[in-house]
Amino acid sequence: MKAMIFAAGLGTRFKPWTDLHPKALALVNGKSLLQRNIEYLQRFGINEVVVNVHHFADQIYAAVAENDGWGSTVQFSDETGEVLETGGGLLKARLLLEGYEPFVTINVDILTDLDLSHLFEFHERKEALISFGITNRKTSRNFLFDGDNRLCGWANSQTGEQRISIDKPGLRPMAYSCVAIFEPAVFPLMRPTFASPAFAKATAGGARKFSIVDTYLSLAPAHRIMGFDHSGDRLVDVGKPESVAVAEALFD
Repeated sequence: MKAMIFAAGLGTRFKPWTDLHPKALALVNGKSLLQRNIEYLQRFGINEVVVNVHHFADQIYAAVAENDGWGSTVQFSDETGEVLETGGGLLKARLLLEGYEPFVTINVDILTDLDLSHLFEFHERKEALISFGITNRKTSRNFLFDGDNRLCGWANSQTGEQRISIDKPGLRPMAYSCVAIFEPAVFPLMRPTFASPAFAKATAGGARKFSIVDTYLSLAPAHRIMGFDHSGDRLVDVGKPESVAVAEALFD
């Protein structure tokens, strides 16, 4: 199994570090976020990793080379011309990931002890196209699920915005863990036909910049997009400098 680590973001919430460095190389107890996620994947036998790069890409290239990929084979998906967000970034990396096996994705600023073997077993049992981790932690933006944990929509509690893919009563809001398993069959389905106005605007003129959220919501009516509840596991979004202390208290 291969994995992709999304590391191309500008890290605007992580300033001032990201004025001079990529967020992927921010340290938590002496190890960079990138190293920690590579080592996390290794614990589940995943030693082939794709990393997309944009912001201070040269520093990421150098760190991986100097450390021999921390024991993994690392390939790069170069987005130095334009950061493509998670959906566009995944689509650009298609040739590096596509094959016969499912693959994993994780955001570089997420630290968790989610057991990927449990996520994979759930993914197989549900015969899903995509399965991703979810928890009941508090957040303003949530995915919405039915009683079988099938994705049905998305909601922003601050703005009141909702995007409903499958209209059902009693949908349950859950927070996205940014760890997902994809079947390679997803790639032919990722084309600019999404209902999202934001996606239509972003892809005007042939650009491929879009969020993976658009992929999830557009495919949900016809395909099984499933949420794996791992509430209670450790999980920190190291999106802001103040979250480093939280991460250091939880992860050695």
